[in-house]
Amino acid sequence: MKIGILTSGGDCPGLNAVIRGAVLKGGRVHDAEFVGIRNGWRGLVQGDFTTLDRHSVRGLSRQGGTILGSSRTNPFEGANGGPENIQRTLDAEGIDAVIAIGGEGTLTAAHRLTEAGLKIVGVPKTIDNDLEATDYSFGFNTAVEIATEAIDRLRTTAESHGRCMVVEVMGRHVGWIALHSGMAGGAHAILIPEQPKTMEQICEWVEHVRDRGRAPVIVVSEGFLLAGMEQAHSSKGLDAFDRPRLGGISEIIAPLIEQRTGIESRATVLGHTQRGGAPSAYDRVLATRLGMAAIDAIYDRRWGSMVSLRGTEIEVVSIADATIGLKKVSPARYAEAAVLFG
Repeated sequence: MKIGILTSGGDCPGLNAVIRGAVLKGGRVHDAEFVGIRNGWRGLVQGDFTTLDRHSVRGLSRQGGTILGSSRTNPFEGANGGPENIQRTLDAEGIDAVIAIGGEGTLTAAHRLTEAGLKIVGVPKTIDNDLEATDYSFGFNTAVEIATEAIDRLRTTAESHGRCMVVEVMGRHVGWIALHSGMAGGAHAILIPEQPKTMEQICEWVEHVRDRGRAPVIVVSEGFLLAGMEQAHSSKGLDAFDRPRLGGISEIIAPLIEQRTGIESRATVLGHTQRGGAPSAYDRVLATRLGMAAIDAIYDRRWGSMVSLRGTEIEVVSIADATIGLKKVSPARYAEAAVLFG
């Protein structure tokens, strides 16, 4: 069997470990051949392929990013897009099945293509950890580690000057990165999309911290909504899927804190640093296991499925079930963290 592998959407640490796990298991157990599809769905639409073998994946588990490249291309658009054209491209290359590694958008496209008859198995990838059908996705642990280190560093400079630091992390619709890194870094408030808050409440927490002689540290998800906001802050246009490019809510909150409390405040947007660098040990292991499990799903002909982590075990679930809704931070988990605020 000849298997194509693509990485689509935003990059994250662990993508290369998935590729390595799939190629090594597929080659050793099934004598499969592998083709790398460059730049996500764009490479599949344009027929941009490269050979993958044991030599080309050597040492990949510790390498960040993706050797195949990525993009936010919609596979249903363009002259060569759509299931019929893509199937012709696969047939011409002799590719029997595809492993699609990506987040919600990638997996939704994979589901639509399998409904049209293409043979695809998905591997979940999102640092936001927002896919309902998996307990954890690789990249999340690394992003939390990076954000926690940044919070630790910013705390020392905050204490030196008596400033309030507002640290913005990724999280379009859910606040898992903010929740975990905020708790790990000892943040005095954590602001997430699932829990809109007023400036009055935020300033109350900040002032309580100052009154105790401490420098306040606030962690906020990029998708956080101040009470009264109808949509997340965006000033950077739209992406390829017509979604607003988020970022900058911390730069709104910090000046308001300074204006209302008199505490000098600074905003730091961590942005794409959370996606970069080498994956953590946890993410290397999880990504490798998911890549190997994707091979099993292909040889079991579980088209339209996705490999998933439940507890400590890898399972196979329907992509449709995985993309039906987002895994949000529950009120109970937020209340647990909120005991520590202020």
